Amino acid sequence: MSETHTAPRSSPGGIAVAEHSHGGRTKAELRAEKLEGSKLHDTASHDPADFPVPTGREEEWRFTPIAKLRGLFDGSATSDGKVVVEVDAAPEVRVERVPRGDARLGGTYTPFDRVAAQAFSSFETATVLTVPRDTVVAQPTVVTVRGEGGNGAAYGHLLVTVEPFAQAVVVLDHQGSATYADNVELAVGDGASLTFVSLQDWVDDTIHLGHQHVRLGRDARVKHVAVTFGGEVVRLFPSVSYAATGGDAELIGMYFADSGQHLEHRLYVDHSLPRCRSNVVYKGALQGATARSVWIGDVLIRPEAEGISTFELNRNLILSDGARADSVPNLEIQTGEIEGAGHASTTGRFDDEQLFYLMARGIPEDEARRLVVHGFFAELVARIGVPELQERLLTAIESELAGASA
Repeated sequence: MSETHTAPRSSPGGIAVAEHSHGGRTKAELRAEKLEGSKLHDTASHDPADFPVPTGREEEWRFTPIAKLRGLFDGSATSDGKVVVEVDAAPEVRVERVPRGDARLGGTYTPFDRVAAQAFSSFETATVLTVPRDTVVAQPTVVTVRGEGGNGAAYGHLLVTVEPFAQAVVVLDHQGSATYADNVELAVGDGASLTFVSLQDWVDDTIHLGHQHVRLGRDARVKHVAVTFGGEVVRLFPSVSYAATGGDAELIGMYFADSGQHLEHRLYVDHSLPRCRSNVVYKGALQGATARSVWIGDVLIRPEAEGISTFELNRNLILSDGARADSVPNLEIQTGEIEGAGHASTTGRFDDEQLFYLMARGIPEDEARRLVVHGFFAELVARIGVPELQERLLTAIESELAGASA
């Protein structure tokens, strides 16, 4: 792998209907941990040899076109892909480049599939962002990962630490062309708040498999946003765990799949402590005969997680014949002493009644379709809460719709 990096401009250190409801460890401890009585992610290791090579028949891989993964799933990919990492940091944010052996890396997260473990064992240097204690950062910090081709794969690692009572916005912007696997660790300290936006705006020949783990301290808050428009195969795996009570996780996602694209989002929220909260809302649109999306939402509520509240929602809009959306929300509940837990999933075709209503009022068909889809996504765009990104996302949606009508 070849990587280049630029310095920050200023740095001290360099989202049919189915719905129902239901009423700091060490690295060694993380690696050895098994979720007893649970079917969810029961192996965790930094070593890819601890995971069998996927065949595509496993539950966690059955939706993924592994034949298209260019060797990322079995370790046969060469490591000579080229990725450039640039950091445009807010003045208060400390930026570092550290080797894989740095003791901070892997301290909040242990990979739970083979590709994530391969990425962890293959990256050379990691980007580390630190938001100092009690600091309120006024502007986003942007990390741009730009693929510049190459015959093999590239691997990456990002660690964001938001120290207690600090507040920050971090944007991870994926661009260009690559075969890429990476891990992202987001450590949010006691009373701290992080908005993290991951944009998958790749060129359409890109293969990207990424894990993004959030670890929340006492009364910490995170808004995790995933927006996926580009790439041939993108398999993004956000996950959340809690280090203390009172943690609050909001996970928002948007995706738009065209012909030839496979966009897969797999989420895992591990409620292991009392009085924590999670809320998940993902929305996707699909157009083209071979467009494919997959959304898996796994929530585990352990016996100790009394008084928690969780809900997950996935909605898919099918814009053309042949497109396919798989949506699988899962709840595993090991205690009844909770405030609430529920999930909902909807997948449906374009609403002809809405279209007729608008056309009956003199709006041309193409414009009527645009308005319906725009409204489908607009609520989520507003919830992201990063004004600097809203215009870019709305423009991207318009571009996708232009492709649908072409």
